[in-house]
Amino acid sequence: MARARTAIDRGMTSHAPIGVAVVGYGLAGQTFHAPLIAATPGLRLAAVVSSRPEAVHADLPEVEVLPDLDAALARDDIGLIVVATPDALHAEQSIAALRAGKSVVVDKPFAATLADAQSVAAVAASSPGVFSVFQNRRWDADFLTLRRLIAEGELGEIAVFESHYDRFRPTVTDRWKDQRDGGVWADLGPHLIDQAVQLFGPPLAIYADLQAQRVGATAIDYAHVLLRYDRLRVILNMSHLAAESSLRYVVHGTGGSFIKRGLDAQESQSKAGLRPGDAEWGLDPLPGMLTKQTDGETVRTTPTPARGDYLAFYAAMRDAILGKGPPPVPADQALTVMRILDAGLRSAAERREIAL
Repeated sequence: MARARTAIDRGMTSHAPIGVAVVGYGLAGQTFHAPLIAATPGLRLAAVVSSRPEAVHADLPEVEVLPDLDAALARDDIGLIVVATPDALHAEQSIAALRAGKSVVVDKPFAATLADAQSVAAVAASSPGVFSVFQNRRWDADFLTLRRLIAEGELGEIAVFESHYDRFRPTVTDRWKDQRDGGVWADLGPHLIDQAVQLFGPPLAIYADLQAQRVGATAIDYAHVLLRYDRLRVILNMSHLAAESSLRYVVHGTGGSFIKRGLDAQESQSKAGLRPGDAEWGLDPLPGMLTKQTDGETVRTTPTPARGDYLAFYAAMRDAILGKGPPPVPADQALTVMRILDAGLRSAAERREIAL
C-alpha cells in the first residue's frame, strides 16, 4: 500500500532508538500509543505493562510484556514511560517514573484532580526527564484545518466558537469510564478545552452545566459549558444521548462561518487496522464547509482539509528528549486545562460563573 507523507517522514535520526514502555493496554495503549510509537523513527516500543499479555501479544508478538511499572522503571534500555492507565493512577505513576529519571507521556487528564496535577508538574520541573501530556486532538485533521483558516483570516474576528463531542451511548455500563469522577467532563472535556485554549488563550470565566442524564448514571454524561472571553463566546458540548452526533464545529466570525461534521478519522482508522503511513491515514472523510457573504450573495466552498497527524506528537516528544525542541504539550499548558476542568466542576456545583 502506498505510504502517505506524515510525521513518519520527518526528523529521521541516526541516534540509537529511545526505548519506550507503554503502561496499560486498554483503548489508549492499544489504539493510540503503541501504533504511534512503533511508527515514529527514533523510538522503539520495548515493552508493555499489562495484566493481559495475550491481548498484547495478539497485536505485538515481539514486544515484551511486563507485570508492573516497577519492572519497566528498572530497565536501563527504557527511557520513556507512557502512562495509559485509568485517571486515578496517572499522578502516582507519572511521579514514580519521573523520580526514576525517565521521560513521561501521560494520557489526559494527566491527573484525577487539580492538586494531583500540580504535584506532578512540580516533580516534572525538578526531574531530568521530559514530561508531556497526550493532547492528541491538537493534530486532528479538522482542527488543523480550522486553525489554518483562522490564521489566514478567512473567518475574520471570531465571535462564536461551538465545539461538540457527542455520542449515543444510552446504556450505562460497568466500564471505569462510565464510573469515573467527572464523567464525560473529565473524559472529553480536556480535548475541547485544550483546542479552545490553543486557538484563543485561557478564558476569563467559565459557566458549566454538568449532569448525569441517563437512567442509572452516577457520573456526568452531559456537559454544556460556556467559556467567556472579552467579546468571543466559546461553547463546549458533550452528551451520551445524542443519536444525531455528527456536528463537530460551528464557528462564526466577521468574515464568515465554518461548519464541520464528523470526527477525525485517526482513532477509527487505527481500530480498523490501518497504521500511520498508510495512504488513507489522517484523511478527513467529511471536510467542513466555509460560508461567506460576497456582494450580498452567499458563497459556500469546501476548504482543502488538512491531514490528521498524531505522529507529530511523538516526533516532537522524541526531539524534546534529544534536546532538539520543547515538549509537544508542556506541563504549564496541561495545567491550564486542569484549572478549567476544576473550575467547571465548581461552577456546576455552585450554579454560577467562576472567574479564571
